[in-house]
Amino acid sequence: MHIDARDLENNTLIKGDICIVGAGAAGISMALDMEQTSYKVILLEGGGFEYDDKVQELYAGKTTGQKYFPLKSSRLHYFGGTTGHWAGMCAPLDPIDFRERDWVPSSGWPITKKDLDPYYLKANSALKLGPYNYEYEYWNSKLSNLNPFPFDPKVVWNKMWQYSQAKFGNLYKKKIVNSKNIHLYTYANAVDIKTNDGVTQVKEIIVKNYAGKTHTVRAKKFIMACGTIQNARMLLASNSQNPNGLGNDNDLVGRYFQEHLEVASAELWLTKPFPTDLYSWDYGVTKASAELAITEEVQTKEKMLNGTASLQPLSVAKHQKPRMETWQDSDPRKSADNTFSHWGDAAKKAKGEKGNIERAYQLNTRIEQAPNPNSRVTLIKEKDELGVPRVNLHWELTPLDKYSVRKIYQILGQQAGISGIGRIRLNEFLRDETDDTFPDTTNGGWHHMGTTRMADDPKKGVVDSNCQVHGISNLYIAGAACYPTSAAPNPTLTLTALTLRLSDYIKNSIKK
Repeated sequence: MHIDARDLENNTLIKGDICIVGAGAAGISMALDMEQTSYKVILLEGGGFEYDDKVQELYAGKTTGQKYFPLKSSRLHYFGGTTGHWAGMCAPLDPIDFRERDWVPSSGWPITKKDLDPYYLKANSALKLGPYNYEYEYWNSKLSNLNPFPFDPKVVWNKMWQYSQAKFGNLYKKKIVNSKNIHLYTYANAVDIKTNDGVTQVKEIIVKNYAGKTHTVRAKKFIMACGTIQNARMLLASNSQNPNGLGNDNDLVGRYFQEHLEVASAELWLTKPFPTDLYSWDYGVTKASAELAITEEVQTKEKMLNGTASLQPLSVAKHQKPRMETWQDSDPRKSADNTFSHWGDAAKKAKGEKGNIERAYQLNTRIEQAPNPNSRVTLIKEKDELGVPRVNLHWELTPLDKYSVRKIYQILGQQAGISGIGRIRLNEFLRDETDDTFPDTTNGGWHHMGTTRMADDPKKGVVDSNCQVHGISNLYIAGAACYPTSAAPNPTLTLTALTLRLSDYIKNSIKK
């Protein structure tokens, strides 16, 4: 069922069993997981079914620290969320990503990969991927020409990815609208979360829209699925009963913001052509491909973060500007057009390149960011048109981040030399081992994680292992905001799995 909240009478009371705030990958996945239940599910979406610049403006904010994209253009604010322009790269986290690592501050999840495996299986289905199998051997038996580089498997391994074409807005709109127990309210922006006097239980959520309407939503359970920055923003801004905001007794809400550092880091020059499609990716065509990853044993020995390296023909890459330069318009449509147009121009310039450069590749890093409490989201005095304080994102990196990027290529360089396939040349920003800074051209992946991190100890996290906000019995956070560490893979597959696990927990808790 679909209701446009702009058409309701002002001050309408909306009641249900479960209220999900946000209709992106997390919110839609959870709602559909509850479709065959007897529960009345309220799904709130701040936008409509199409892009609306006035609604998108609600995401605007400021940034400080390491250069970042305009906040307004780093997320999409309509039904389907940022799956409207995602690249579809999917891979599960590795077992080491869940463990506490003594060289990674504030690492360790209160759950393991085995806890998520059944939900990864369901998430693979929701994202319209192939089988839940990310082993090289499996895909090598299914696809042709997946020849791996002859590196020592005890040092370097091939991290496999699958590619989703699932744009949730198009894929699941009809199913949600026709559902009998899912009640989708569009143009229903959550602006405040109200609790009881003891701030132990949520009573209702206040929603507003540009039509001047204000409505109240009451339910037994409330799930915030608005995205990493917006989840933290709502908890901090809902401060009428607790001046620090909800779930923020230990000043953790908004802290530990993490991104994937995606940066051109080195060049690989092969001694001769190496025929393989294993490390290639053609959007909309490739079913699975690999990136080069460092084994757990070597990560532990070298005390480094988890990351991967992808290959791009240097003939194209040398003509490309970093995305941090091309994606700087606050309108995400204009930034996308500018970036894609630039990529097209680079491809044209690369045509006809002959000689040794045909055997050369740019190596691009995707690596987790070390958890850092100073990398954070905070409220500022300026408010949006619906009265909610805007945020400042302070993105701050650490020496461990720089060390780990450099170490990946030192290891790959050794393996390239030992195997005889070629040589690796570090980019200039990595050559001085005493320099811990990153250039302004360092890209993020638009992968927001970590502002309501998971920990069973409320002094170390905002939510517990079931994603329930500490101290508030019926308030939950869905999505990558709950990640204690960000790992190397793009977050959508894991956040969907984590949300489906939360969905099971909520269904069971209501029964009890």
